[in-house]
Amino acid sequence: HSCCHRRWMIYTGVDSKFQSSRTARSEEDRDTLWDAWGSWSECSRTCGGGASYSLRRCLSSKTCEGQNIKYRTCSNVDCPPDAGDFRAQQCSAHADVRYQGQYHEWLPVYNDPDNPCALKCKAKGLGLVVELAPKVLDGTRCYTESLDMCISGVCQIVGCDHDLGSTAKEDNCGVCSGDGSSCRLVRGHYKSQHASGKRHSGGRPL
Repeated sequence: HSCCHRRWMIYTGVDSKFQSSRTARSEEDRDTLWDAWGSWSECSRTCGGGASYSLRRCLSSKTCEGQNIKYRTCSNVDCPPDAGDFRAQQCSAHADVRYQGQYHEWLPVYNDPDNPCALKCKAKGLGLVVELAPKVLDGTRCYTESLDMCISGVCQIVGCDHDLGSTAKEDNCGVCSGDGSSCRLVRGHYKSQHASGKRHSGGRPL
């Protein structure tokens, strides 16, 4: 009996290896149905955080599994103060287009909870709010107080490390993925040298 039991164990081991090699080969075959990824596109913005994409072509006569496009962030440097707001620039670009027979100065509508990646603008001096484009340009912030950005009309999560899909956040000290140990909160009062009698409270780094 011990002989036969050992044989059975050996057989299942071979079968398991055979199965795993088949799985690996099928995954390899799936990948070879795609052409190589192309070079990255020019960044959608020159500053303030934008998006770049890379494409690949399906070589199969049937549908390939997976995506034919991938994105990454780029130009993650602050814009100069006079650069203006990116969403506001897109609204202003419609100033020379008639809407209901009239020209308007368009101002941006921020933080739309239903569709943050649509270009909604309001006519200055009026209560008129219009969706001037179904999608804002890639790299537009979904919300004013967030790094999340719109790509192809969809709000994508962006961490403080500027990586797409990252959940990295700043700690209380403003350090990305920090543990809050690089600063401490100092509570108290001190007299300002420039404003007599005024009291302030604040924090300081370690």
